[in-house]
Order: sequence, then C-alpha cells, then structure tokens
Amino acid sequence: MSEAVSIAPPEGKLLVLTPGLGAVATTFIAGVEAVRQGRARPYGSLTQMQTIRLGRRSAGRNPLIKEFLPLAELDDLVFGAWDIFPDDAYEAAMRAQVLEERDLKPLEDFLRTIRPMPAAFDRQYVRRLDGPNVKKARTKKELAEMLREDIRRTLEETGASRAVMIWCGSTEVYTRPSDCHRSIEAFEAGLEANDPSITPSQLYAYAAIMEGVPYANGAPNLSADVPALEQLAEEKGVPIAGKDFKTGQTMLKTVVAPAFKMRMLGVRGWFSTNILGNRDGEVLDDIDSFRAKEVTKSGVLDTILQPDLYPELYGNLYHKVRINFYPPRGDAKESWDNIDIFGWMGYPMQIKINFLCRDSILAAPIVLDLALFLDLAARAGLKGIQEWLSFYFKSPHVQEGHVPEHDLFIQHIRLKNTLRVLGGESPITHLSEEFELYENLR
Repeated sequence: MSEAVSIAPPEGKLLVLTPGLGAVATTFIAGVEAVRQGRARPYGSLTQMQTIRLGRRSAGRNPLIKEFLPLAELDDLVFGAWDIFPDDAYEAAMRAQVLEERDLKPLEDFLRTIRPMPAAFDRQYVRRLDGPNVKKARTKKELAEMLREDIRRTLEETGASRAVMIWCGSTEVYTRPSDCHRSIEAFEAGLEANDPSITPSQLYAYAAIMEGVPYANGAPNLSADVPALEQLAEEKGVPIAGKDFKTGQTMLKTVVAPAFKMRMLGVRGWFSTNILGNRDGEVLDDIDSFRAKEVTKSGVLDTILQPDLYPELYGNLYHKVRINFYPPRGDAKESWDNIDIFGWMGYPMQIKINFLCRDSILAAPIVLDLALFLDLAARAGLKGIQEWLSFYFKSPHVQEGHVPEHDLFIQHIRLKNTLRVLGGESPITHLSEEFELYENLR
C-alpha cells in the first residue's frame, strides 16, 4: 500500500459543459437525469458500476470505483451547453431520435431548462451544418473571451463550484498544427489575427483552460492536442484529454487485434465500413471531415500489431476504413469488418464482424466517466495531458515522444492502476499470488 494522493473533496455542484447539444450530449444529460429519478441504470459507466480490485485477489477487496475514490455524485451534476440550433435539450433530444418519446417525456420539464448558448461556429470547418444560434465577433480572440464569459456566467447561474468541458460537437475538417500552435504566445497572436488554422473547437479548449476548466475532446479534429494548449494546460494546472470517443467499431478493433498478436496470428487485410444517418454521419459525408475521422480510426492497428517488430505477420497488412451516410439508419449505426488472417503454415482464415450499435448510447457513459474522472484529476492536482484516460479514446492524447497505447486491455489496466495510486493502494501487476515463492527461488 502506498500513500494516498491528497484529493480535495467534491464539495458543491459540478457543471458539465458540452460544446454541442446534439445526439450525444442530450443522451448523456437525459440518461443522468433518468438515473437520478430511478428510471434507468447507468449501464456502460465505469464510474457508476465497475468495481476495483485492491490487493490480492484472495483478499476479496472489490469496492465500487465510486466508493473507493471521492467522485462527484450524480445528484451534484448540473449542465450547460452551446449549439448552433436554439432548441432546448428536450427538443434537441426529440430531433436526434436516439431516445424514444416514452423515455424522454418523464424528463421533459428538466430537459427544457437546458437551453444552449450561442455557439462559436464557422461553417468553413463544418461544411454540412448551419444554424442561427451563432456568436458574432470581429476576431477569434473576441469569440474566445465570449466563451470564457459564458463559463463564468453559467457557473454563477447554476451555483456550481467548478466545471469540466467535454466536446460533443461535430467533427471539424482535417487540419494539421501550424506555426500559431507552437506556443501560447503565437496562439494568442493568431486569435487576434483570425488565423484560419485556429478552429472553433480550439477556441473552446482555450477558453476552458484559461478558466481552469478540465477539457476533453470527443471528436477526431485537432483541438487541445497542440503544443500551445498543452503548454497552457501545464501552466494553468488544468487536466486535458482526448481525442475521439472510442465507441463502436474501433472499440471492437482494440479488443480483437490484441488477440491476434497474442496468438501470433498474421493479418493480411482488414476492411471496415460503417453506415449511419445522424448528424455525425451527415458531417462525415464531407471528405475533409471524414479525413479527420479516418486518421483516428486507421491509426489503431499499427500501434497494436507493431509491424516493425513482426513484419512477417503484419508488415503487408492492407487496412481500409469507410463511413457512409445513410439517413434511414439514424443513430443506430451499423459497422462491418472483414478480416483476412492466416495461421499455421500460412493457411488463410476469415473473420466477419457485424456490429449493430447505437452510437450515442455507447458515447453517453463515456461523457459521464470523463467528466467525473477529469474533475477528480483536477481535485488531485493533476495537470496537463491525462494519458491514463486513453481507455476512452480512438486517438489517445499523449505526451510528446510517447507512443499512444491502443490495446483496450492495457488501457484498462493503466486506468485502474492510476485510480489505485490516487487512492493510496499499490498497482496490480497480475503476477501470481505465490510471487514470494518465485522471489525466493530467484
């Protein structure tokens, strides 16, 4: 057992801010309220339902994570959002058509109290969407200051003592870091000069960090993962994490691919395609927005399979990813994977995976867990990039020089060991219970 990290108690209300009040955000908010009213269970949420083993397996110490660490209570969560459409959370949820009216109707009075603030939005970064609820300003610096004021005002109006921000907005077009991202001084100069390399999501990340609000990016676009904002997060003592929620097809990919490498089975090809019809699908129908998603979905296999170490098995892997906008499917996304593998003496085999999932249903508990874990990190004095939260992302945000870990099982071990250390317990190595015997023999 180690010494517990000093963690400030979760006193007062926690404001969860979501840029975007669409399918993911409204499903998350409605779900939290349904759980608070006793109408639902928080399925999919580690913070609410998962236990954590402490010490030897034989000791039988397996408290819930929320009992082991001082997480904020669901009753203490309050909400704020921005969106380009003025619909309140009830109207937005009905329009998203993720949750059925019979589940939303009992929550209507509560959901109607959540009205989105005008968004910082520019259609050149999300070309397939447009809406009237948008801020107007002369410079991006002015827009960022408006967002900071929104944060301060919403904290006051909700009576919250602190906040977290989780990006639930649409995927922006693919961009690369530029000169304005090299330092915070260059970034702030870029804000004043309306540098086109600074996207709306970066304005939200900047505003959050400047206000001391932990930030996570649930989309694949470039956001807080640039040197300028990483530097700012360190200086301001703010935890940040990202990017791109790991929900459906990629979650399964990070489960299946490690199994192939563990068994030394080769992979010749992996073809992945998706159909979905929600707002996300419409946005990703634009080739430049799809490019941002393609990068995060495609980068998983190389890191897991390590073709540089196993060229015979994975050196010639052909990996293709496709996303198709298909309006009739709505939020009920369907993914197909065809995997061509080979084994003993090079004989070929195939695996087919057909996942009929619900994108926002899988994403909502991720938003909850990230909000509670980032708040915990802030109260524990952690700052900057939180690599231990890689479990939740397709493209984990890591320190410069670090190789992102994509294996879901290793990510899960790392997350839980971080929680153990925060709670004053020793990390679990999964060595045998008779480890002392091996030590004596050695």
